[in-house]
Amino acid sequence: MDIHEKPTAEAGMLIRRPVAEVFEAFVDPAITTKFWFTHGSGRLDSGEQIHWEWRMYGVSTTVDVCEIVPNEKIVMQWSDPPTTVVWTFTEMPGETTFLEVRNFGFAGDGDGQVKEAVGSTGGFTLVLAGAKAWLEQGLTLGLIGDRHPKGVPAN
Repeated sequence: MDIHEKPTAEAGMLIRRPVAEVFEAFVDPAITTKFWFTHGSGRLDSGEQIHWEWRMYGVSTTVDVCEIVPNEKIVMQWSDPPTTVVWTFTEMPGETTFLEVRNFGFAGDGDGQVKEAVGSTGGFTLVLAGAKAWLEQGLTLGLIGDRHPKGVPAN
């Protein structure tokens, strides 16, 4: 692990669907909106810049897609200041996929970086759980929209 990768947010989940289907769920915004953001300006593709929105929060981000290896890896940068997100798709027995996500490159002092990494870990854990529910059961759990409901004070 490179010094620039510390601290690192990490989350992983076995999804009981073939790797090509899981990969497609993260590059095609028509699918990703079922469990993560509310709007995406286009498919993820190497060298592309995509805009994602979470309209329930009035939040958006630009995603710079650095690298795509079909059915294996997505590397992107997002946020301001930018952090790096690496998605790794591992084909497993029985047409299942282990999906890991790592987010690193947080700015600020040590305590600020750790706080960002902890928050990112929680967020990506919800994304993976939502993806699992959608891909395995066709269920939209609303995990991202329910994470910060109106009327609950911010942490």
